[in-house]
Amino acid sequence: MTKRIASCSCGQLSVTTFEDPIRVSVCHCLACQRRTGSVFGVQARFRRDGLELSGQSTRYVQISDEGNKTNFEFCPNCGATVYYTSEGSEEMVAIPVGVFAEPAFPAPIISIYEERKHGWVVMPEGIEHLN
Repeated sequence: MTKRIASCSCGQLSVTTFEDPIRVSVCHCLACQRRTGSVFGVQARFRRDGLELSGQSTRYVQISDEGNKTNFEFCPNCGATVYYTSEGSEEMVAIPVGVFAEPAFPAPIISIYEERKHGWVVMPEGIEHLN
């Protein structure tokens, strides 16, 4: 069992995981680009039962192009998104990989919304690609 701690910039909001991620993915959708301020988002999915939430969060609800709701939980002090859930899949929690601040974190296995990928971005060899 692998214990990891993900936290916001100020440390007020955190998630402790007690299992390895089910999946690590890269998303190139425009919503992830805006949310992260980067050219893609990288997130790890975990079972809700395999983690512990700590601190206060503020929620931002985003509606996808398909009409699905995603609940982004961010720190009300520093503004960092620490975790999020998708409506209908609340038993799974996605955590942006960067909030772990762990360079040895497992690499992504899938890259999605690649039709919106910046032309200069190159994904790791062997990753699954979806448009």
